[in-house]
Amino acid sequence: MTAEPAVTPHQVPENGEPDEAARQLYLAIIAEGGRIPFADITDDDGAALRQLLDIGLIMVNRMDRCYTAVSPRSVSDRLGAELRSEATRLLVRAENLPGALDGLTRAYDAMPRPSGGSGGAVHVEGHVHIRQRISQLVSDCRSEVLTAQPGQRPADALQVALAQDIRLLQRGCSLRTIYQPVALADPPAIAYAEEVTRHGSQIRILDEPFQRLIVFDRSVAVISANDDNSAAAFISDPAALTFLIQRAVATRLGLSERTVAGHISRLRDRYGAQTLFQLGWLMRGARDDR
Repeated sequence: MTAEPAVTPHQVPENGEPDEAARQLYLAIIAEGGRIPFADITDDDGAALRQLLDIGLIMVNRMDRCYTAVSPRSVSDRLGAELRSEATRLLVRAENLPGALDGLTRAYDAMPRPSGGSGGAVHVEGHVHIRQRISQLVSDCRSEVLTAQPGQRPADALQVALAQDIRLLQRGCSLRTIYQPVALADPPAIAYAEEVTRHGSQIRILDEPFQRLIVFDRSVAVISANDDNSAAAFISDPAALTFLIQRAVATRLGLSERTVAGHISRLRDRYGAQTLFQLGWLMRGARDDR
């Protein structure tokens, strides 16, 4: 008597669909009238057979010593019901998650943060403390991060930034970075760039001198406070932020800051705007009217 063939476990695709080898085996069973004897299964068919069994497209008929095909329609109905049930469970979990983490959220919001400084600027010293504060800003970011990264970034810093930036992009935030050409010869920087751009980040190369700058949601800017980057200023003053972002625009366009400021001043006069926000809104309205 022929024994039931031994098959090794095979990982079923997450979408529940059989791979090509499993499809071909199923079609071969259908061609034989929907059943195939144990003895006709070869060792090469083991993985595909296991997948069909796990999905439920075939069943074991031990009485007749064969495998019998199952209607894909019934399998689809069953798997669909299971997926809908799982989706419902995940939706309920998603709805309950903010409440479950509410206490931790309130503790995070109340966490002591660096204080001091004047004019909306906080000075933080030490690479560890700077990275910690930047990590908090990345976590709190809701819209965009603009960065200018001159020179080469240390490989360990890129490794830490990679995990943070991918989570940022996966939340739907935008990340735009300017590098200098030297980054093109740095393997860790290239690997970082390939990974974050795969998740939607935008990276540009500018062959001009510029200073290190990070801007979160256009509400907090981080700049180096000394030559070795061991101290940083975290700036939230709106006027200072406007100035820093103008500098970033000027650098990216290859224009002088004075030229950019002159263009903005003339546009303010033309539209009667007191602030950059007003200018942007009024210019938007002008475009809508055309």
